[in-house]
Amino acid sequence: MATIRKLGAKWQCQVRKKGHPPRTQSFSTRADAAQWGRELEAQIDRGQFLPSPVHGEILAALLDRYCAEVSPTKRSGKSDLGRARTIKQTLGAYSLPALSPAVLAEYRNMRLRAVGPQTVIHELNLISRALRHAVSEWGVALPAGIPTALVRKPQKPPGRTRRVTEAEMAAIGRASHSAVLGLVIRFAVETAMRRGEIAGLCWEHVDLQRRTAHLPRTKTDVPRTVPLSSGAIAVLKGIGPREAGLVFGLAADSITQAFDRSSARARNLYVGEGGASPGYLADIRFHDLRHEATSRLFERGLAMMEVAAITGHKTLSMLQRYTHLRAEDLAKKLG
Repeated sequence: MATIRKLGAKWQCQVRKKGHPPRTQSFSTRADAAQWGRELEAQIDRGQFLPSPVHGEILAALLDRYCAEVSPTKRSGKSDLGRARTIKQTLGAYSLPALSPAVLAEYRNMRLRAVGPQTVIHELNLISRALRHAVSEWGVALPAGIPTALVRKPQKPPGRTRRVTEAEMAAIGRASHSAVLGLVIRFAVETAMRRGEIAGLCWEHVDLQRRTAHLPRTKTDVPRTVPLSSGAIAVLKGIGPREAGLVFGLAADSITQAFDRSSARARNLYVGEGGASPGYLADIRFHDLRHEATSRLFERGLAMMEVAAITGHKTLSMLQRYTHLRAEDLAKKLG
């Protein structure tokens, strides 16, 4: 029901409906407040408020259960916790039947004013996964179907095109206070492994004779075995093979922090010595090494499916975002 009251020089209308968070708006006249209340109630009655077959369960409770029971089984499950907290601040009070495409579209537009498209996509995907799991595994009934299926996802930002040069990698390695970082950088560009895969690589999964490294846990939850180039083998032999234990002994976050500090230090040294190139050692991230490695695999002449088997990309469209071939290299192939 709509409740109207006088607050100072304004008239405030508040609409409360079971399964919906309360909505409040202020107006200059009582008539405007009353009209807004009637229109909002009518909108809810036309489809946003359906008879609930799920006992009034709200989205916040569903996300809490999903994060407690399902997310821990996934490689990227920790990311669900932060995204769920953000979602619950705005949508947590909605009952599941009231979570219409219109509500989700409004949430999408609101979030896009504060964060990038990829962040919003991740949040909508979490809502979608939680709802689908609830329907298939927990007996939740949604008469109108999964609402996220009808919501247009934001367009993804263009992928990074940063290529990392041999000189930049060498400079970062020299600027590091850790001898291990240089080995990690070289191994990354030789294998196209993700940061977490490199940090979690164990000696018991490395076969130097067969020149392979098995990754039982990956970002996509699909194990894969990576072929090792001569350069990657040289890195491993340089470390000194052992029977078990972590190969590099660095946590994933430590790799990123060391790389970022060393990149900044190398850039400062370059500028201090009179370097004038604005792009050299600038805007560089550890993940760019995976882009560089993927591009080099294509430049070596490997077919797309062969590259995908090495990198672990699940879709060719995603693989394409990681591939940035140099025009001058392609020109050489043309003769």
